[in-house]
Amino acid sequence: MKNDKTQNNPLLCDIETGLCEMPHDTASNKTTPENKAAKNSVSLIYFTDPICSSCWGIEPQLRKLKLEYGNQLNIEYRMGGLLPDWSYNSGGISSPSDVASHWDEVSLHYDMPIDGDLWLEDPLDSSYPPSIAFKAAQLQDENKAILFMRELRELVFLKKKNIAKWEYIATAAETVELDVSQLKTDFNGKAKLLFNDDLKLAQTYGVRGFPTIFVIDNLGNKQTIYGARPYAYYEMAILKIASKIAKSEYRKDWKTLFSIYPTLTAREYTELSGTPRVESERILNDLFNNGFLEKKTTKNGAIWKIK
Repeated sequence: MKNDKTQNNPLLCDIETGLCEMPHDTASNKTTPENKAAKNSVSLIYFTDPICSSCWGIEPQLRKLKLEYGNQLNIEYRMGGLLPDWSYNSGGISSPSDVASHWDEVSLHYDMPIDGDLWLEDPLDSSYPPSIAFKAAQLQDENKAILFMRELRELVFLKKKNIAKWEYIATAAETVELDVSQLKTDFNGKAKLLFNDDLKLAQTYGVRGFPTIFVIDNLGNKQTIYGARPYAYYEMAILKIASKIAKSEYRKDWKTLFSIYPTLTAREYTELSGTPRVESERILNDLFNNGFLEKKTTKNGAIWKIK
């Protein structure tokens, strides 16, 4: 997949590496991340972006990671600024419509529903507004901010909504019960500064694309995972840093999983429950047909929601 397009547009992610790369090399000032958290001895620092398709592709792995190791980790979300605007795209990619078919391809590769028609119908000019909104959400409540990010991603990847527009940012905020008025105030103030801090941190760490995850302990030992990888990669990185870290057991029945994560794709259900992929689709459809779940269908797959 490496070609001029991937080099000139970060929205054209490299399926082979699982990385949505930035247009410029930021590794020249690379330093080792520091673990400043105190609650746990291991931190997971996740550089991402609301419209990063490869980041959407690792949602199943991250959700399982949180269930098995979440209480042993400090998980820190940082925004990377994937799409500042379209002005720098000078080599083969000149407009949002060039991304549409690529998103459809990425959807099939990761087995996560993405509708690339967004880029034909109501394309984003930049990923900065939803990124700043996420920083504003973090000022209110870290847990709600993560739910907010999920809502934004479902809006952009499945519902083809331009999440750079305030109306959709506000919709996502209301869904997760954030204070929308306060979010707007922070969006226009403090959150912009926090977003700029994240951009500077990404450059300092030498982040060249998304997703990038650093696993670090208090002594500065570090493991880095670039791009989308199978679950075992993330687990091995944690165990290399903290070999004695305890894995938590969790119930894998559908009621428990949907009580933790109210929306699940078939790929996510497979990852979390251990059910074969074809069987997962059947189970979720049966639950929908029997009135236990709602279902949102796109041209590239579906997502199910607890009623």
